[in-house]
Amino acid sequence: MSKSVAVESGLSVSEEPLNAIQLREDETVAMGKDQVVETVGSTEDIEGTDAQAVTTTRWEVWAYYLYYVGNSGLGPFNFGPALMQNLLSQAADANGLLPFPSPKTINAIVLEANGISFAIQCVLFLILGSFADYGRWRRGILIGLSILAWADGFAWLGVTDPSQWKIGIGLYIVGLITYQATLTFWTAAFPSLVRDLPILQASRRDLATGATTPEANATLDSYHRNRLSNMSFYVCSCGELLVLAIVVGIMFACHANGTLAQNTRANAILLAFASSIWILVAIPWFILEKPRLGQRMPKHKNYFTVGFWNIGRATKSIWKLPQTALYLVAYFILSDALNTAVTVIGTLQYEIASYSTLLLTYLLIVGIFTQALGIYAFWSLQKYYRIPTKSMLLLVVLFLLLLIAWGCIGISSPTFGFKHLWEIWVYQAFYGLLVCPWYAYSQTMISELVPHGKEFLFFALFSIVGKTSSFVGPFVSSALVDRSGNGNMPFAFLMGLAGVGAGVLWFVDVERSRGECEKFLREEVDGDGGRE
Repeated sequence: MSKSVAVESGLSVSEEPLNAIQLREDETVAMGKDQVVETVGSTEDIEGTDAQAVTTTRWEVWAYYLYYVGNSGLGPFNFGPALMQNLLSQAADANGLLPFPSPKTINAIVLEANGISFAIQCVLFLILGSFADYGRWRRGILIGLSILAWADGFAWLGVTDPSQWKIGIGLYIVGLITYQATLTFWTAAFPSLVRDLPILQASRRDLATGATTPEANATLDSYHRNRLSNMSFYVCSCGELLVLAIVVGIMFACHANGTLAQNTRANAILLAFASSIWILVAIPWFILEKPRLGQRMPKHKNYFTVGFWNIGRATKSIWKLPQTALYLVAYFILSDALNTAVTVIGTLQYEIASYSTLLLTYLLIVGIFTQALGIYAFWSLQKYYRIPTKSMLLLVVLFLLLLIAWGCIGISSPTFGFKHLWEIWVYQAFYGLLVCPWYAYSQTMISELVPHGKEFLFFALFSIVGKTSSFVGPFVSSALVDRSGNGNMPFAFLMGLAGVGAGVLWFVDVERSRGECEKFLREEVDGDGGRE
C-alpha cells in the first residue's frame, strides 16, 4: 500500500509541503544507495541498546517488500483452509458432523481450529518476542520460522485423502502459527527500517541543530511510515497477482476441474508452489537486511522471562498514556471482529464454491486485484487531501461494519447474506477495495501513539493483544454455530463487537497523545530513565 501523509490535526504542514518532502527524498536517494549517513540515533534507540547507527538503503527496502510477497498468506491463509475444509466435508457423516472431540459441524471445527492456533501464538510470542527485541536473534528466528512454514506447505502434498482430515487440521494450525509468526518477526523490522531512512536521519540532525521544527519532523516521519507501510502492501498485491496468474496455468495442467480427487490434489500442489515462491522471494531479504542490534538484556532477566517482564512493564506504562491505552482497547476489539469475520465468510465461501480450487483462485485474483486498487486509492486520497491516519482508519472501520451487516442479513434470510456465488464475487471486490487497508493503517496508528524509543516495548504489547483477541472471537463464534446450526449467527456477535470498537476508536485523540508521550519520556528521564 502506498499511504499518504498521515498529518494529524494540529500539525503544521505549511513548512514543508508534500512535493518538497518527495523532492528531498529523491535528492537523498541520489546520494548513493549504500552511503552511510551518521545519524542522531537509530530505530534501535531503545533503552540500553547496543545498536550502531546504520542507514536503510533502497535495495534493503525492496528486499523487505519482496519477502511480503511470499509471506502474503496465499498458501496457509487461502489454499490451506480450503483444502482442510474440503477434506472435512468429504469425511463428514450424513449430518455433516465430525468428532472434534464431540460431534461438531465443519464450520464450528474450522473456527475452533483458528482459536487453538491463535491461543498457541499468544503463548509462543510471549516467549519468542524477547528474542526479536534483544541482541541479534530476530533475523535468525525469522529464517527458522520461514523454513518451518515452507515445510508445512510441502507436507500438504501427502495429505489428500479424506481419512487424513485430522492431519489436515494439524497442518492447518501449524501453517497459521508459522505464517503469523513470520509475519510478526518481519513486521518487527518496520520501525527501524523507516527510522533509518537517510531522509529521516537528516531530519533528526536538522532537529538537533534547530534547522527544522518538531512538527515538521513529525510530519515527515509520519509520511514515510505511511509510505513504506502502504508500498509493502501494494508490492505484495502486485506480486500475488503474478503468482496467481501462474497458479491458473498449474490448475489447468492438473485438471483441477476434473474429479474430486484431482481437485484435492491440485489444491495440495498449490500449497507446495506457494512455498516455493516464498523461498525464492525471501532470499534477498535474508541477504540484504542490515544487522541492527536490539536492546541490552536487563539485569537479572533472561530471554524466557524478559518477555513477561516487558509486557507487565508496558501494561503499567500504558496507563500513563491514556490515548494509547484507548487505542489498545479499540485495536483489541476491531482486530477480533475483522479476523473472525474473514474466517466466517471464508467457511461460507468454500461451501458455496464447492471447494473448487480453480474457482477459488479466480475469486482470489479478484480480491487481490481490488486490494491493489484499494491501496492505491486510499493512499492517493490521503496524500491529496492530507487526511489524518485516524480518519482513514475510521473510514475502513465503517466499511467493515457494512460487511458484517450484510452477513447479519443471512441469519434469517435464505436469499441474501453470503448465500450465493455472486455475493462472494462482490465480497472479494468489496473487501479488497475498502477493508484491506485496515492492516496498514492500524499498524501505522500504533507507531503514531507510542513514545519514540519505546516502539518495541509497545509493539510487543499490541502484538500480544492482537493475538489474544484473535482467539476469543473464533471460540465464541464456534459455540454460536454449534448451538444454532446457523453459519451466519456469528455475524450478530461481530456486529456488536465492531460497533463498540468503532466507538472507542472515535474518541482516540492523536494530538493529545503526542503530549502524553513527551510527558512520559520526560518523567522517565527525571526518574533516571525508569530502568530497573
